[in-house]
Amino acid sequence: MAQLQLGHQLQLLQSGKDFFPALIEAIDASAHEVRMETYIFNALGSGALVAAALERAALRGVNVRLVMDGVGTPELDQHWCSRFQAAGVVWRIFAPMGRFGLLIPSRWRRLHRKLCVVDGQVAFCGGINVLDDFFDPNHGALSLPRLDFAVRVSGPLVREAHAEQAQFWWRLQAVRTAHQMDLRAAWLALHQAVTLAMPSQLAAPSLAVPAAGSMARAALVLRDNLRHRTHIERAYRKAIGEATQEVIIANAYFLPGRKLRRSLILAAQRGVRVRLLLQGRYEYFMQYHAARPVYGVLLAAGVEIHEYSISFLHAKVAVIDSHWATVGSSNLDPLSLLLAREANVVVEDPAFACQLRAQLEQAIDHGGFLVDPKTYADRSWRLRLIDRLAFGLMRLALFLTGNRY
Repeated sequence: MAQLQLGHQLQLLQSGKDFFPALIEAIDASAHEVRMETYIFNALGSGALVAAALERAALRGVNVRLVMDGVGTPELDQHWCSRFQAAGVVWRIFAPMGRFGLLIPSRWRRLHRKLCVVDGQVAFCGGINVLDDFFDPNHGALSLPRLDFAVRVSGPLVREAHAEQAQFWWRLQAVRTAHQMDLRAAWLALHQAVTLAMPSQLAAPSLAVPAAGSMARAALVLRDNLRHRTHIERAYRKAIGEATQEVIIANAYFLPGRKLRRSLILAAQRGVRVRLLLQGRYEYFMQYHAARPVYGVLLAAGVEIHEYSISFLHAKVAVIDSHWATVGSSNLDPLSLLLAREANVVVEDPAFACQLRAQLEQAIDHGGFLVDPKTYADRSWRLRLIDRLAFGLMRLALFLTGNRY
């Protein structure tokens, strides 16, 4: 698992109102390269502003590389396809669905991370898609913005983010050229991806160096199906296991496995105040109902569960003992922890942690509904049955992909 390094400058960004202006400012200041990965790229509203910034960068000669997920973004709007092609923006869709879509279990492994590196100097990481705060592809216009977070980082971890993105791009190129039966190009792309994975390639002199006065310790923690299968979950469990006072977790899709549930229960039993801010609005059947069966053991242990219901919760963040924090793309559910490519920034810095804590406190106080253990225990047999059915279907789906949970 990545070690926290000193020398980072961090800026916490809450929802699109903070994130998109900061991202666009960085893209507009780019001189050499912009690499962006996102699950959803929706070029409406704020998304159109980001798309236009990428177009402007490419037109002035910046090397722009954009990757979107095949489920989150099945296709790019034809209008922007034409504009990107004319400007020189190079984009790829990761693992398109194809003829049978998600009926093939291997296609459940998705690109879910939201990561952008500009000129090797600054990185953005979090849970925010390129998607307007007041629009949802499945629910239409929203009356209030969704709650989400990202972080703008400069410092040593930018180098790692850049190397990871470059390697991933060349792997995509290898797959693409192999499908086109250009085996020589596929071999060269695969060779480049392997080369970029070597430690010696992480020291490119053009990449970010710590800024004067930047003291925060931070690390980029990845989740993939090869070298980083359990790193994000292990980072959570380690921090929760060392907690002495307080754990606050805000997570949109919450269905932790046995080890993570055990960590939360043990923390609550030793006197740590554990608060969870979870999705209170119905969004998807599986994520909503499959999570409910795990509420009982957590509530019985003294864990506080608050459901955020004034708008959609999309955050994947945590604060522990007001000095440890994480902001990223990884939910605490099987899709994120076992199947999807994810990226989180882990931070050891009291100032950053307290800022995030204050924003979560406000969300809990003004948007959260405290789940009462007795009300939960007395819910109807029909709801219990639906919850158990969803939980069982989730476990069956994981079994079919070769995962235990």
